[in-house]
Amino acid sequence: MKKNPWSASWRTLITALVALAFFAAACGSDASEGEASSEGEASNEGDEGAAVLRIGAIPDQEPERLQRTYDLLSDYLAAELDVTVEYVPVTDYQGAVTAFRVGDLDLAWFGGLTGVQARLEVEGANAIAQRDIDEAFTSVFIARADTGIDTIADVAGLSVLEGRSFTFGSESSTSGRLMPQSFLAEAGIEIDSSFDGAPGFSGSHDATIEVVAAGSFEVGALNSEVWDSRVEAGDVDPSEVIEIFRTPPYYDYHWVSQPELDARFGDGFQDNVVAALTSLDADDPDHEAILELFGAGSFIVTENANYAAIEAVGRETGLIRS
Repeated sequence: MKKNPWSASWRTLITALVALAFFAAACGSDASEGEASSEGEASNEGDEGAAVLRIGAIPDQEPERLQRTYDLLSDYLAAELDVTVEYVPVTDYQGAVTAFRVGDLDLAWFGGLTGVQARLEVEGANAIAQRDIDEAFTSVFIARADTGIDTIADVAGLSVLEGRSFTFGSESSTSGRLMPQSFLAEAGIEIDSSFDGAPGFSGSHDATIEVVAAGSFEVGALNSEVWDSRVEAGDVDPSEVIEIFRTPPYYDYHWVSQPELDARFGDGFQDNVVAALTSLDADDPDHEAILELFGAGSFIVTENANYAAIEAVGRETGLIRS
């Protein structure tokens, strides 16, 4: 019987197509598994497959200044530490403490009070660095120029503020509320009963200057560094608002780090962060811009024990309860 030459050809073609189909399916499966694995790693580790150092700060000044400050600092730290650094803004002081507590911030710039609050909520967190001015920081009391209040010589002299309308800054501010309240109490001024009405809370140091200058309150208290910088810049009209008292010194602002920085970024990373901060040099123009925005000449090493007095005052005033 004569053979059909097409039968063999069709059988060969069909065999090849089946083999090709199996090969394509296998390749597709491998590719899918590879893509899934890659996506899983990206979601766990970030776009570049590495951890991101997230930094934040209490919003003690206007948002534009804060953004400029921490954008410059983020760029500096990224270059020094060879990691991606992201600035995470928050809306209020307690928001910064909460963000640190839940792990949304790895490194945070706190005032004395909020730094203590954050460390009490995160076991093992460390105060690691502060500005040179923070080991002897002060608050200033300011008044409307037309109130007739003279310069006050000492803490006891704050008693003349009885019966005046008064504003603090943020409710959780060390220099704009905690320490001023403590010095007022030492002078016999109780914030719940000694003022003309309940005290105000402006929300930030800049805002305190503004509301006193506008006459919304006769007297206010704020961070001395902010006051001095605004006076130097010509942003304060002495015909409207004047300084009447500068407090005794205390420890204030500082950087607080999460306890697991070395576990996430490698052994010695926290020490490297401290080294980067304390290496900022006012003689370097790029560094000078950062230090100027912080109102500092340099950063220096600090430790948790330096804020024991702040914690004690916080407990006395009821602002620390844990």
